[in-house]
Amino acid sequence: MKRDVVKIDEDLCNGCGVCVPTCHEGALQIIDGKARLVSDLMCDGLGACLGHCPQGAMTIEKREAEPYDEVKVMSLMVEKGKNTVVAHLKHLKEHNETKFLQQAVKYLKENQDQLPFSVDEVIREVHKPKISVMNHQHEGGCPGSQARVINRPASEPAGNVSEQRTPSELRQWPVQMHLINPMATYFKESDLVLAADCVAYTMGNFHQKYLKGRSVAIACPKLDNGQETYLDKLVSLIDQAKINTLTVTIMQVPCCMGLLQMAKQAIARANRKIPLKLAVVSIEGEILKEEWV
Repeated sequence: MKRDVVKIDEDLCNGCGVCVPTCHEGALQIIDGKARLVSDLMCDGLGACLGHCPQGAMTIEKREAEPYDEVKVMSLMVEKGKNTVVAHLKHLKEHNETKFLQQAVKYLKENQDQLPFSVDEVIREVHKPKISVMNHQHEGGCPGSQARVINRPASEPAGNVSEQRTPSELRQWPVQMHLINPMATYFKESDLVLAADCVAYTMGNFHQKYLKGRSVAIACPKLDNGQETYLDKLVSLIDQAKINTLTVTIMQVPCCMGLLQMAKQAIARANRKIPLKLAVVSIEGEILKEEWV
């Protein structure tokens, strides 16, 4: 299986930065006067940045979808200089990719003698307190798309009954299919729930019944555009993230069945075969059907 990744022609790029805010994953930055893809891991291949480049410096290229290899990425990053390496490591840190960050630092230390910059200086810059960049035109990516793990306490103390709330079971961000990255650590070997948008609003105990201990992606099979991207991401989640199971939760309305068909197509296309469960919820929020399909 091949994977779509943005390719930048540095000879054409003039560093204008128009592309940066259009990258939902925050994988593009202007470094040393050029647009740089600071993380192959976070590039979803959607191509939202392409149409915004006035120089035509961006294209989408297909690459074989090998498992993400931080050592290979770093061997390419160091050729682009210290600032690109720093940006890449910061990107990993901000997206809670601790494992890959450790691998990158190990690579730098092991190859210090061949590098034209100080590894210690790189590490210091990566861990410097972050200064607000709200007014910096070239610091990009939608803050609402920044990946993060949400740690939940084992139990929350009971408060005043009138103020007591039902705790959320959400353990990741983002959740919308256009914004998720299949390579994010929290998807690896997880049990994934693919939920129609309306289900969580209709079903009062959705978090406790389906979300607890699972990763999640949400979509609307009727209204969402660009659903071919959803199919590619599901295949990547199966083959690359190696999710254990896929549970599709949909409403009883006919248009929701498209989400189940999408899941079936992804499993048929993927190299790995995983169990698929279907849950159908009524308009009143009751579970009408729950079965392995």
